[in-house]
Amino acid sequence: MPDVRIEALADGVSLLRLDRPAKLNALSDEMVADACRLLESIGADTGCRVLVISGAGRGFCAGFDLASAGDAPGNGPEETAMWMRRQEVFAGLIQRLRALPQPVIAAVNGSASGAGLGIALACDIRVAAASAQFNSAFVRVGMSSCDMGVSWLLPRCIGLSRAFEMMLTGRMVKADEADRIGLVSEVADDVQLMARVSEIASLIVANSAFGVWMTKRGMWANAEASSLQAAMELENRTQILCRSTGELAAAASAMPNLRREA
Repeated sequence: MPDVRIEALADGVSLLRLDRPAKLNALSDEMVADACRLLESIGADTGCRVLVISGAGRGFCAGFDLASAGDAPGNGPEETAMWMRRQEVFAGLIQRLRALPQPVIAAVNGSASGAGLGIALACDIRVAAASAQFNSAFVRVGMSSCDMGVSWLLPRCIGLSRAFEMMLTGRMVKADEADRIGLVSEVADDVQLMARVSEIASLIVANSAFGVWMTKRGMWANAEASSLQAAMELENRTQILCRSTGELAAAASAMPNLRREA
């Protein structure tokens, strides 16, 4: 069985499962390559309206598999170039998640450490199991915590001061604290995690596919907007673009019938 696979979770909802439970789903080079390939296929799948990411077993993702850290010993030009290429491939996973037209929900079922934290942050919504925990593990193994997009994503999620504290200490943040500081949108019982994520996904699927896509793109674009005016310029154009699909007119024409039925 592959270490990353796609499963059908519900109508219009796909699950990308990291499936290396013996290693708490720590990422190998092969896993990252497979995940990037699968994300590309999901992005082109019009039948997939929402993507959920979760891990098999007790962990969400333990980050980079440190067993691979000795693949290129030394600090010569060839070794440095090899590590740079690997770094860019791993980091590219975050960009692929951001570029998907579908919203992505992280169902964090255990530890999300290092690169696992980056993957969770790159998702649009995060729901944690009660047993979930998060940390910026890079700094604890002699590396910088500025990795896998975390230095950009985490401050926008929980604020600069809390992000600094997490990234400088590398300490574990339990699910209840993650909920309190806004790292996740909610916490569910371990056995109810996927059911709760499926409920959220179904609410998204019930909306216009184009409107959902434009909402995701607009939200991420305006996270980098230079001003309120710049954000509203994008919003205004997006609304007119959405109107051109005819779905607003169809919804408006259905309203009298809905009122009579009510």
